[in-house]
Amino acid sequence: MDALPTFTTQRLLLTPLQLADAAAIQQLFPHWEVVRYLNHNVPWPYPADGALTFVRDHALPASARGEERHWMIRLRQAPAQCIGSIGLYEHPGNHRGFWLAPAWQGQGYMREACQVINHYWFVTLQRPLMHVPKAEANLASKRVSVREGMRCVRTEPGRFVAGEMLQETWELRREDWLRTQPLDQEPSP
Repeated sequence: MDALPTFTTQRLLLTPLQLADAAAIQQLFPHWEVVRYLNHNVPWPYPADGALTFVRDHALPASARGEERHWMIRLRQAPAQCIGSIGLYEHPGNHRGFWLAPAWQGQGYMREACQVINHYWFVTLQRPLMHVPKAEANLASKRVSVREGMRCVRTEPGRFVAGEMLQETWELRREDWLRTQPLDQEPSP
């Protein structure tokens, strides 16, 4: 697989995941506000080596196989500061996932990161649609999807770190996404 690009937005820097990022993930990720609506496969309580194990044994090998693409989300004005992560997946029914540390939630950072990642998915990779599953109770994530023009296409039982609850699958079609984009807007590599 080709090397992933680094993206620059107005306030963010999205850098390809590296093994060295495990320490920042271990510090930022294991908070209930971050994990409660994630898939039940995320171990909770989060183990002391959880980030290292995930990055080394899952994310980087999946990236090398072309099955997944992972980026760390950093502040553009303080590039050493990680604030979350976003990924794209070649899994039917699950194409994008993200998390943001509590201190940076509610400031529009995830919408900004999704914009550049969606461009990569639809324009660079030429994918026809994006499915994003999420807990029905995850209102913040649903707001991101609504602002992107996604629509909920399926609701079914799901299992999350917080327990069993309804899972919604949101969909965005390439042609619908392209219709909302300025013609001259290219993400900065």
